[in-house]
Amino acid sequence: MNEIVIAHIPVVIVGGGQAGLSVAYNLEKKNIRYVVFERHEKFHSWRVNRWDSFCLVTPNWQCRLPDFHYDKQFGGTDPHGFMLRDEIIDYLDAFAATFAPNIVEHVAVNRVSPRAQGGYLVETSAGIWTCDQVVVATGGYDDPIEPGYAKKLDPSIMQLHSVSYRNPEQLPSGATLIVGTGQSGVQIMEDFVRAGRKVHLAVGPAPRSPRKYRGRDATDWLNDAGHYDITIAEHPDPIKALTQTNHYMSGRDGGKEIDLRRWHVESGVSLYGSLANMDGRRVEFLPDLKKNLDDADASYVRICEQIDAYIERMGIDVPPAPPFEKLWEPECEITEIDAAELGITSVIWAIGFRPDYSWLQADVFDERGKPVFDRGITSEPGLYFIGLGWLNTWGSGRFLGIEEDSSYLAEAIAQSLSNGSAVAAE
Repeated sequence: MNEIVIAHIPVVIVGGGQAGLSVAYNLEKKNIRYVVFERHEKFHSWRVNRWDSFCLVTPNWQCRLPDFHYDKQFGGTDPHGFMLRDEIIDYLDAFAATFAPNIVEHVAVNRVSPRAQGGYLVETSAGIWTCDQVVVATGGYDDPIEPGYAKKLDPSIMQLHSVSYRNPEQLPSGATLIVGTGQSGVQIMEDFVRAGRKVHLAVGPAPRSPRKYRGRDATDWLNDAGHYDITIAEHPDPIKALTQTNHYMSGRDGGKEIDLRRWHVESGVSLYGSLANMDGRRVEFLPDLKKNLDDADASYVRICEQIDAYIERMGIDVPPAPPFEKLWEPECEITEIDAAELGITSVIWAIGFRPDYSWLQADVFDERGKPVFDRGITSEPGLYFIGLGWLNTWGSGRFLGIEEDSSYLAEAIAQSLSNGSAVAAE
């Protein structure tokens, strides 16, 4: 290769979000030289890819960046509240200001490849670097998912992915079809209902969770019960843990649970099963609305039962919860609608993202293209991942687990550098 290498550095971190900067913080504590490459600016996803009313779904006390917890070092006064988007950015910026990370912004990493003599070649939009270790901290939200049949929808109907959504005023007047009932879909649904807009909702298989239960937030009970300490290695059903969509609920207005049956009855949200096809004005759904609602409720009830069992086991004196009841059942499954007849002028896709690792030339992916690792450490010497769900525990990929995960990886990197060889997963 004839290109000139700008510099060699022990560690390159790809991605300047909270995961990448958490690793950087821990490397600084160990006096290990590194550089963070960020193709936009630090914490870009929080600054740019969140809608106006966005707030955390997990309570503020779970915000535990390394040595920078919400209530202690940040000085937050509402640990059981839910920070809004701008408050989250303030928290992240305050963390970064505690150590002035060595970050190069607006530089894209185009290719990372192993070198024959060891280490890695890192080709960026600003030149080429070599390093001993690479930490991939890009997350899993690279490419917004939209099905191929979206292209067949009548072009007069506006389409928007949740990553580009900011507020209802972005979209033309009329009814909106929201596709997906993960955390983004149900929160955007509420935005439109509050704006007085008619909402049609394609209900997917996402589970739901209680918010307040027996006098406390459900996450408080689960934390006390040790639920968030369970590792993926200890999990009774690791495949389900790794593939399950996040439970939907909301942090809005101090926190609330989302019961789609109630939103149908009280707010007039029209519910359908999973989206199956589009052609012109015709929109087709699978006949799985009842199943998806029932499955979401079953998840809700299981969490309640876990909390009940903990309360009983610990002998905690709190009032019992009323028995669970379904407010509404679909009488029939609507499997096809005419969007124009129903006044639908826009579609919002809230069905997730796919990661893009095409730039990473390393044999660390399974047949589905997912990285394989043990607590972020891959079989490729000196290559690590951070910030992904269930890297070790439920909190991995969230604020709750990043302190432990980043500390663990920094220690592995330090050991590898001191030994002169990389640490690999068994």
